[in-house]
Amino acid sequence: MGLLDDKVVLVNGGSQGVGAAIARAAVREGAAVTVTGRRPGPGEALVAELAAAGGKAAFHRADLADAAQAKASVAAAVEAYGRIDCLVNSAGLTSRGTLLDTTPELFDAHIAINLKAPFFAMQAAVADMVARGAPGTIVNVITSSAHGGQPFLAPYVAAKAGLVGLTRNAAHAHRWDRIRINGLNIGWTATEGEDATQRAFHGAGDDWQEQAAARLPMGRLGRPDEIADFVVLLLSDRSGVVTGSVIDWDQNVLGGLD
Repeated sequence: MGLLDDKVVLVNGGSQGVGAAIARAAVREGAAVTVTGRRPGPGEALVAELAAAGGKAAFHRADLADAAQAKASVAAAVEAYGRIDCLVNSAGLTSRGTLLDTTPELFDAHIAINLKAPFFAMQAAVADMVARGAPGTIVNVITSSAHGGQPFLAPYVAAKAGLVGLTRNAAHAHRWDRIRINGLNIGWTATEGEDATQRAFHGAGDDWQEQAAARLPMGRLGRPDEIADFVVLLLSDRSGVVTGSVIDWDQNVLGGLD
């Protein structure tokens, strides 16, 4: 449909999982995309895939736990394409910790990836947009667990709940700049990272997705390509004037009781 024709999109945490799906969808809709990640292998493979399909894509290696590198990711997109029109913050750390066993080091790691990196990437992207007097869009991929979450997600929830507040604050601050900023609270999704997490922290076997699906209303986990389509819509003009919204993208209903 060309929803992002001629747009420049940066997908932080875009080398695999939900981020990679967003990069694919953005290119399909006409955007030039820069993706970031810590490991060159997956990122460069994704860029090669997108280029082979006729898309414009670049990879920038970045450890987003470093705020300076989060800011530099925006500079890399601007260097590659001359500007930035859209930013997606999709990187996430999901390691486990409860209120009682979380160390300061684990807490800081979650804040660095799940809150600090989006903050400073947004800062750099908005600065570029404002300097050019140009509109722009930002989507933060958050989590339905930001509403409270499981006990073993204490530092993750703390950081992601902060990102919910940041999304609304920044959207309010820059609405007169015509910069729209929204968030997506995604539910349980089938990704490579979630598979690794289930095996590492919960002793899951090869059939964990089937077991999980049996407990879910729709009979399956969410898919990255579905989230990607939703994100592209929010990045595009087809989402109209919507800003400051944090949308629950999940099959469980907040506050619903049986």
